[in-house]
Amino acid sequence: MLLLHGFPQDGTSWSGVAPVLRRAGLRTLVPDQRGYASGARPPGRRAYRLELLVQDAVAVLDAAGLERAHVVGHDWGGIVAWALAAHRPERTASLTVASVPHPRALARSLTRSPQALRSAYVGAFQLPRLPESLLGPRLEELLRRSGLPAAQAAHYAARMREPGALTGALNWYRALPLSRLRTGPVDVPTTYAWGARDLALGRRAAELTAEHVRGPYRFVELDAGHWLPETRAAELAELVLERVGGAAAAQ
Repeated sequence: MLLLHGFPQDGTSWSGVAPVLRRAGLRTLVPDQRGYASGARPPGRRAYRLELLVQDAVAVLDAAGLERAHVVGHDWGGIVAWALAAHRPERTASLTVASVPHPRALARSLTRSPQALRSAYVGAFQLPRLPESLLGPRLEELLRRSGLPAAQAAHYAARMREPGALTGALNWYRALPLSRLRTGPVDVPTTYAWGARDLALGRRAAELTAEHVRGPYRFVELDAGHWLPETRAAELAELVLERVGGAAAAQ
């Protein structure tokens, strides 16, 4: 299992999910991704292009001696997971994505729903330095208000106060205009879980995602917000195990 976290999380976001997977006999790889690990914060936004983030995921598999893995992603980790499954299906045994829809579904929803308003912060994050100065002092409060439990909000905010951490995390957004990798249809067995009370990602994109998966697909709507690994760990782990079992049975 390769579990990929999002913004502004780290590998501990999977603390409620990974033990369930391990008890089921699965090996879990839970990296802190580029910009989030203290030893891997390259300067400049070009270092955070999607194609490099996908290469990082492949490098983790290579370092572990694995030809393939069942891939799980949340938030930005979900975007990497979608791209990995689309472009490197031979390395992806199955895919489970939490919260973030297929990128093409998200793009289509911008003109067909209020999603553009929900995603306005992405444009604001493109500015240099200002987002750091405005977001940094308020990050813990904003995370709590968005539905993240207080303990995790405090932990993630503390991590983002490390030198260069918040800039590295925001550079994922700033690299979007520079990324050349475009995520196409996904052929691997896929489960997509979405929280109906997600403040950032609306229903239209969630529903459109089915049109961008050509392999076996399951869409699960949860009565939850955005932070599914932290707030719906047991349900998400069960969905992952179901997808892993289904992919194995199909082989």
